[in-house]
Amino acid sequence: MNLSSFIARRIAFNQQKSFSRFIIRLSIAATVISVAVMIITLSFVNGFQDTVSEKVFSFWGHVRIGYRQPMKATIAEEEPIQANQQLVEKVRKMEDVSSIHPFATKYAILKTSDDMEGVLLKGFDSTYDHKHLASFLQSGRWVQFNDSSYSREIVVSTTTANLLNLKLEDRILIYFVRPDGSLRPDRLTVVGIYKTSIEEYDKTFALGDLKLIRRLNGWEENDIGGYEIFLKDYNKMDAVSYSIFDADEFPQLWETKTIKEIYPYIFDWLEVISTNSAVLISIMITIAIINLITCLIILVLERIRMIGVLKALGASNWTVQKIFLHHSLIVTVIGIVLGTAFALGLLWLQQATGFVRLPEAEYYMDRAAVKILWWQVVAVCGGTLIVSLLVLLIPSLIVRSVQPIKAIHFR
Repeated sequence: MNLSSFIARRIAFNQQKSFSRFIIRLSIAATVISVAVMIITLSFVNGFQDTVSEKVFSFWGHVRIGYRQPMKATIAEEEPIQANQQLVEKVRKMEDVSSIHPFATKYAILKTSDDMEGVLLKGFDSTYDHKHLASFLQSGRWVQFNDSSYSREIVVSTTTANLLNLKLEDRILIYFVRPDGSLRPDRLTVVGIYKTSIEEYDKTFALGDLKLIRRLNGWEENDIGGYEIFLKDYNKMDAVSYSIFDADEFPQLWETKTIKEIYPYIFDWLEVISTNSAVLISIMITIAIINLITCLIILVLERIRMIGVLKALGASNWTVQKIFLHHSLIVTVIGIVLGTAFALGLLWLQQATGFVRLPEAEYYMDRAAVKILWWQVVAVCGGTLIVSLLVLLIPSLIVRSVQPIKAIHFR
């Protein structure tokens, strides 16, 4: 152990009551809070963005193919297109594609003996993999399909179920507007109840059989509303969308849209949250740096006589500087370790108990989601250490201007 490191440790762990000891502890506390807040903020933002994005993706897929309708509303029935098996096979073979399946939607009215509620029935066929919606199912099961005719089963949201007082196995009348303008009633059985916590979905959609929608619209057996495509990596949405659109098999009157193009406001909101977290992290870094600089300046001023004695005994400016840099390193490392431990402990507690609750209607979830990315934890710790040491070189230069004789007589 060299001289500067030895003296720095004696100063840092000095048990004598002094103003500098209070400042050191205050600086450690500030570093703990700053590091903890940065790690917690990043983990909460990661969890929030990941959860909301996955809910949107799971319900609608990452890319949609349909008939080109420039003025089509976000939630509306689709113009029918004919299923294109050649295009489907080409899309399935793409490296980034997980699955592709047809769908269609149809406006309907659900009616009980006491009430009625409008819904947009979203129909799938037997090729749909319900694992994408598995996390939303609250009770019951998904619609089961058969080869002979359409399924007389329906899955409704908890919002619709509560409004109409529906339970599993209840039979309900559903009215559709036929192409000629007449109303056609049918009776379906409620086999499942889902909840996404996205109000726009839960208030609007019910899930059923694509064959039923074909029958009601008078479509041909090969007609569908469009295709939903699920990807292995949502960051490839734009690239996959362009690739499909440019394919030779892609019909001229069709279009591809990513889910970000369909629901831009949700993803703009997520970007705003990312910006806010970046601002908060910048503030925390600034606070930590200011506290450490203040700590070092006070420590240097309190140890002026020690600096004078060391210089009088032949210590170089750099040797004395290293004492205070080592001391700052000790304070910073202790703060980083304690801050990281505190943050990870709090995040683990949130994952285990969910004690941080959120208004579900505004945030699409009832508790704060956590996603810890270890490279971010390492980046916060390493970045705090490097930035702090670089900035702390500035106040340590005070040592160079100290004259031994004046310092020894300093009071």
